[in-house]
Amino acid sequence: MTETGAVAAKSIEEQIRLIVDNIRNLPTPPIVFSQIQKVLHNPNTSAIDIASILQEDPAMSAKVLKLTNSAYYGLTREVESVRQAVVIVGLEAIRNLVLSASVMGMFSKDQIDQDFQDYFWRHSLGTAVAAKLISYSLKAKIGFDAEGGFSASMLHDIGKMVVSVFMLEDNNKIKELKLARHGQPDYVVEEEILGYNHAQIGVALVEKWKLPSKLAEGVKYHHFPQLCESEDNSLPYLIHLANYLSKYTFDYNEEEEDSFIEPLQEGVLEYLGIDLEELNGLSDRLRDEYAKSETFLEMAKGI
Repeated sequence: MTETGAVAAKSIEEQIRLIVDNIRNLPTPPIVFSQIQKVLHNPNTSAIDIASILQEDPAMSAKVLKLTNSAYYGLTREVESVRQAVVIVGLEAIRNLVLSASVMGMFSKDQIDQDFQDYFWRHSLGTAVAAKLISYSLKAKIGFDAEGGFSASMLHDIGKMVVSVFMLEDNNKIKELKLARHGQPDYVVEEEILGYNHAQIGVALVEKWKLPSKLAEGVKYHHFPQLCESEDNSLPYLIHLANYLSKYTFDYNEEEEDSFIEPLQEGVLEYLGIDLEELNGLSDRLRDEYAKSETFLEMAKGI
C-alpha cells in the first residue's frame, strides 16, 4: 500500500469509528460478559470464578443452563448448576455462550426489518457451527481453536446489523442497489453507497466492545483472509470458508438462475488443506449439527 493509500485507509477507519461512537443507543455487552473476559485472561481462573460471576446475573445464568442442556451439546444428563455447566463444557465454551446470548439479546429488542434479523441470526449461527465443524476436522493439521472460531463467526457480519438498525436511509439504498446489481457481493454494494463495508463497521464495533484482537481480525478479514498480516492468520481463513459453507449449504440452489453465492478466495482450500469432496461432506454434517442449534435462535428472538 502506498503512503497516500495508507493515509486514506486510516481516514476511513477513523470515520467509521466516529460513526460507531456517535450512534445513539448502540448496544453494549452486559457487565457479566466484560467480567468473564477479564478473568479468562488469568491462567488460574477456575470454574468457581466463572460461576460466581454468572450467578450475579440470573437471566444470563438461565440462558447458559438452557444452552448447555440443549441438543447442540448432546449431554447425556441434565446440568443443574452453572458451576456444573462450566466444568462440563469448558471455560471457552461458556464465554461463547455468554457472547452469543449477549449479542443476540442486545439487538433482539429492535423491531426493525424482522425478516432480515431472522435471516441474519440463522446465517450467523450456520457460519459459527460450520467453523466449529471445520476446526475439529482440521485440528490435527492446523490446531484451530474451535470455540474461538465459533464466537468470531457469530460476529462476522455484525456490521450489517448496525447498518440495518441504526443507518436506515443508507440501508434502504443498499437494499435497492443489491436488487439492481444481483450477483455482486454485499461488500461491493456497501462500498458504493457508504465508502466502506460491513466488515469494517464490524471490526470498529468489536474493538469498541473490547473483544479479543484475534476475534477482531477474523471479522475484519473474513472476505479477504489473505490480507491479514498477522503471524497466525488462520482465523480469517476459517471464517471465510465457514461463511461460504453456510451459504452453500442453506442458501445456494443450482436450479435457480438468480441464486448467487460469493466464490471462495483463491488459495483458501489449499491453505486449509481441504478438497471439494471433504467440503461436501462437511456440508452434509452441517445440516445435522445446525438442526440441534435451535436454542440459539430462540435467544435471538427473545424467546
